[in-house]
Amino acid sequence: MPPREARVPRYIAVEGAIGAGKSTLARRLAETFGHQTMLEEAADNPFLEAFYRQRSKNALATQLYFLFQRVRQLDILRQADLFESGRVADYLIEKDRLFAETNLAADEFGLYQMIFERLMPSAPRPELVIYLQAPVDVLFERIQRRGIAFEQMIERRYLEQLNEAYSQFFHFYDDAPLLIVNAASIDFANDDKHYNELVEYILQVGPGRHYFNPTFF
Repeated sequence: MPPREARVPRYIAVEGAIGAGKSTLARRLAETFGHQTMLEEAADNPFLEAFYRQRSKNALATQLYFLFQRVRQLDILRQADLFESGRVADYLIEKDRLFAETNLAADEFGLYQMIFERLMPSAPRPELVIYLQAPVDVLFERIQRRGIAFEQMIERRYLEQLNEAYSQFFHFYDDAPLLIVNAASIDFANDDKHYNELVEYILQVGPGRHYFNPTFF
């Protein structure tokens, strides 16, 4: 445990590839800390199912819809009083560009970049970023188990690309304190011991990079 006085971060962002458990952990942390949630609404994206059926044809529309959705949420956050009510988000806005680089052709990415730079609000930086790291086998199994219809079309190769992109991104990330969590064998949703130990660790995290990789017995 890092030797630091316990403090609840007012703005937490939880990140990780599809199936890592971002939304589940974000909701539970918000309930624990009395914060509001700021969650991606993937089911609202009318292009997402078509994207999983034919990625190259539908990537730009899918990505722009997510960008507009995230910018709108961050604009609300920018105007909010974080000291009155904290936030737990299940994404970083920088993740939008990560997905765009993975999915868009070069000319589409150039257009996306122009729109991103024009729209990007001046939003508060998270006080803590939690990166849920898990191997592709675990992600794929979780996606299959939760049974969301359009996600069943996700290809293993796509998960491999995303996992690699996330690893590269967080290898260099230093914009906020970063907690890298081995999420492969930790059940935040159903195991209170796992969850409570993570919460205790979060309350002690200071600046820099940290790792949560406990061995449970």
